[in-house]
Amino acid sequence: MIALSLTEIAGLVGGQPHDIPDPDLKVTGPVVIDSREVRPGSLFAALPGERVDGHDFARGAVEAGAAAVLAARPVGTPDAPVPAIVVPDVIAAMGALARAVVERLGTTVVALTGSAGKTSTKDLIAQLLQRRGPTVWTPGSLNNEIGLPLTAMSADEATQHLVLEMGARGKGHIRYLATLTPPRIGLVLNVGTAHIGEFGGREQIAEAKGELVESLPSAAEGGVAVLNADDPLVRAMASRTKARTVLFGEAEDADVRAGNVRLADGGRPAFTLHTPTGCGEVTMRLYGEHHVSNALAAAAVAHELGMSVDEIAVALSEAGQLSRWRMEVTERSDGVTVVNDAYNANPESMRAALRALVAMGAATPGRRTWAVLGPMAELGEDSLAEHDAVGRLAVRLNVSKLVAVGGQEAAWLDMGAKNEGSWGEESVHVSDVRAAVDLLRSELRPGDVVLVKASRSVGLERLAQALLDGEGEVSGRWA
Repeated sequence: MIALSLTEIAGLVGGQPHDIPDPDLKVTGPVVIDSREVRPGSLFAALPGERVDGHDFARGAVEAGAAAVLAARPVGTPDAPVPAIVVPDVIAAMGALARAVVERLGTTVVALTGSAGKTSTKDLIAQLLQRRGPTVWTPGSLNNEIGLPLTAMSADEATQHLVLEMGARGKGHIRYLATLTPPRIGLVLNVGTAHIGEFGGREQIAEAKGELVESLPSAAEGGVAVLNADDPLVRAMASRTKARTVLFGEAEDADVRAGNVRLADGGRPAFTLHTPTGCGEVTMRLYGEHHVSNALAAAAVAHELGMSVDEIAVALSEAGQLSRWRMEVTERSDGVTVVNDAYNANPESMRAALRALVAMGAATPGRRTWAVLGPMAELGEDSLAEHDAVGRLAVRLNVSKLVAVGGQEAAWLDMGAKNEGSWGEESVHVSDVRAAVDLLRSELRPGDVVLVKASRSVGLERLAQALLDGEGEVSGRWA
């Protein structure tokens, strides 16, 4: 973070200094919410958690080198003072501090949202823009009112680009995040069914996602809305923004589009990138045709920020996956390939992952494909239909074997596959990770490709890791 004195920080967040011996002492390290991550000069934000209260770790954070604690109450005693800035709401104070940092830096803020592909696209944008100058981006999926300020506050005077993923659990969330880190470029990827149980329908999701483009500056002020031309609900957001609109996709009228899309080298997408300033050939390192849309979105942002089509094509062809458990492909010594895509799942990403699995299997004749799938969360009343549909799709794509892992939702996956009518024992329902690992260890053979995917709450990444660890133990709530 840029160096700010404790007095300055107190003023910016509306806080009261407590037990601060040197008000001019500067915070020169990162803002952290985990006392184990404190470095000399840090500011420790004491957040209450489900199991622990950050205030209980305040003294230890200062002893580890933190300049002070951002707290909701005094954390010291008369005999053992702990320097703190006391605020009514620690999370709100973090947001206020993030906004102040971004305003002082004047860096270009790129924000993106969407129902699927946010993290992969953010990683692509970051890798492209890094070639132009120092870039800070959201680590993993820290895209809420806590993670976004932490990312923004990690920028410093050298930062040229700040790439921020914005998530939403309801209406108004993205609008709030955009007030903390006002973007100049806003990207909306798609409107799907992720969290549909919370929102109530795709139209409501579109209403929430569109808050991003409503928050952009006008075209005259440099605002740019980058919208998916292939998604009608996203394309329609052009009417909700004062910013200049740039369309990406495979549609003929898209400003940045893909032609001659194909899968090469075991499921890696290749295409011709068309931009307003020329064309280039892209062959990606990532797996799955769904990455074409993500790549086009990243290309549109990079083009707006001055990268040439040749630079963009090379960067997309060289980009890898920065975040864990998203189509993370590992080949075992015995030739079994494990695809760990277990970070999260929704109907759209499930379908994309299944198609990628089939493409990987098709690259080598006779190669078997395994879809090891768990529940998709937060689908509300659509849950049964969506799980059933994914099970049916596995059959239609001719996946060799479906292993549905978990409770009721997994049973619906298995039911959909069996009700599709063309399978016999190719689909199996197991109760937990241990049972799935035992099944796979007994039946996998060299050359098989195994996709592991479920919603984050299921923790199915442990299954993928167990397959890679050989006889490693499986631990956790599903074991």
